[in-house]
Amino acid sequence: MAERVEGSVAQGENTIEERHVGAMWELEQKLDQPMDEEANKLKNMYREKGLSMLMLLRLSFQSLGIVYGDLGTSPLYVFYNTFPDGISDSEDVIGALSLIIYSLLLIPLIKYVIIVCKANDNGQGGTLAIYSLLCRHAKVKLIPNQQRSDEDLTTYSRTLLPEGSFAAKTKKWLESKESRKRALLFIVLLGTCMMIGDVLSATGGIKVISPKMSSDIVVLVSIIILIGLFSMQHYGTDKVGWLFAPIVFIWFLFIGATGMYNICKHDTSVLKAFSPTYIYLYFKRRGLDGWISLGGILLSITGTEALYADIAYFPLLAIQLAFTFFVFPCLLLAYCGQAAYLVNNKDHYKDAFYASMPGTAVVLVMLATTLLMILIMLLVWRCHWILVLIFAVLTLVPELSYFSAVIWKINQGGWVPLIIAAISLLVMSVWHYATVKKYEFEVHSKVSMSWILGLGPSLGLVRVPGIGLVYTELASGVPHIFSHFITNLPAIHSVVVFVCVKYLPVYTVPEEERFLVKRIGPKTFRMFRCVARYGYKDLHRKDDDFENKLLNNLFSFIRIETMMEPEEDEEEDELQYLKTCKESGVVHIMGNTVVKARNGSWLPKKVAIDYVYAFLAKICRENSVILHVPHETLLNVGQVFYV
Repeated sequence: MAERVEGSVAQGENTIEERHVGAMWELEQKLDQPMDEEANKLKNMYREKGLSMLMLLRLSFQSLGIVYGDLGTSPLYVFYNTFPDGISDSEDVIGALSLIIYSLLLIPLIKYVIIVCKANDNGQGGTLAIYSLLCRHAKVKLIPNQQRSDEDLTTYSRTLLPEGSFAAKTKKWLESKESRKRALLFIVLLGTCMMIGDVLSATGGIKVISPKMSSDIVVLVSIIILIGLFSMQHYGTDKVGWLFAPIVFIWFLFIGATGMYNICKHDTSVLKAFSPTYIYLYFKRRGLDGWISLGGILLSITGTEALYADIAYFPLLAIQLAFTFFVFPCLLLAYCGQAAYLVNNKDHYKDAFYASMPGTAVVLVMLATTLLMILIMLLVWRCHWILVLIFAVLTLVPELSYFSAVIWKINQGGWVPLIIAAISLLVMSVWHYATVKKYEFEVHSKVSMSWILGLGPSLGLVRVPGIGLVYTELASGVPHIFSHFITNLPAIHSVVVFVCVKYLPVYTVPEEERFLVKRIGPKTFRMFRCVARYGYKDLHRKDDDFENKLLNNLFSFIRIETMMEPEEDEEEDELQYLKTCKESGVVHIMGNTVVKARNGSWLPKKVAIDYVYAFLAKICRENSVILHVPHETLLNVGQVFYV
């Protein structure tokens, strides 16, 4: 009987405790609600202006100087790398030409210009742009800081998937496990790193002009070129484009006209290479050597991945017009003309074309883009799975063929971009791992808002004149650095604003939609929350007037909040109070979190966290630099976090 009574008492205590926890949770939600209402107030209409035909042609011409330089120089060395040991049969030239024609048709034209370039993030291209689109259409981000209010941005375009569709099932499958999200991120980072490796190793191509040129000269010329390009960047894409566009335009006209001349003079029969039959005959005749020669054919499409990354500078239609009606025909004429010349002059392949390192990173970037595009077609465009399958087959078959071929040439220089990409991937992985752990630490160690408000309007502290901007990665709750700060220094400013600088999976956030402001608790507490939202393109520039913009939005919030209230004097009093506090001084309170590996961690983890991440954190720009926080108003709160 006693046991039954004890059990009943214990059960009653558990019920009371559960009710208490539930009541506290409900109170917490009321005190710190999402900013959906504030976001709706900022939502506005945004529509890009159309372009006239004259402006479109002007931009198409200008894009030649920025986008197509790599593709335009490929004819210099493709045939030499395809036949490094010489040409034994004229039919092999026809087969190689057929491979080049259909490579240019399938990958640059159909895959990139017609399909992939449409998967842009409001005009932004590249692997990260695809990832940002996927993050908006599926919950695949490893840092779960998404909020409903983010979707109200004009640049946050997304579509809903019908229940039960193949796309909805794919989305659910992708979201169900962390390992799949990590695999997706790995593909994105791999594509990004291979692009870096491709760019950095490409400077070795300078040596193709003169094979006897020493490595020291190559390095020196590379440095001069890089310095020259970086020094011109501040003039903007417009002026740089106008500088190089005439040069590239003349170059394409030259190789196109030369190709037409060679076709007419040497052998018009090379045009039979437009029949894909000669691809089959080429592999049948050459066998393994023909397969390995794909590493040379691949060079005909290098620069295609840069075409997608550069669409941020020009309208999509301008790039499509330039490639489809000018670049593509000129390239076809150039390769056909070279083939016509080589059919009758098989021994002149060394004199006519230059050698080059096999460009390995290129095909891996293309493969990563293809895999991500399959998800884009399913989740974003909602294409039928049969169309997705057709796209996958048409792109993966040639790209995997190229990949298998370049693997044979790893020892001929293809390892350079792979090593560079592997190092870049390792660095990015370490940075991402530590960043996720830091965010998890912030979430688990945040202070309850109900506890803060339970301290009363003074917060149990001395409220000194001024405005305190407390920075946090959290869009709700009180950050750990705040409790750490008031524990060591039992005083806080008379006005406290919790500032969350948030980076969204969009290319930019319009200035008028950047700040969301809300009040926390009763007016007597003088506590607010502000979420400052930025896109990935916004990271490239400093926000020189961040403090004034934030405070102006705070003042505007108070005006809007009391617009419908009859107590106008109260509004004026609060506005005057805030202005007085601003004059007393604004202090930026930021957390200086040091991440360290736990005692007993294995050696690679200690090296990654204590040395690699520590070095990266030291050299990377902090929020105080990006937001242009004056050094004399910055207060860092130090804390150590062990992973």
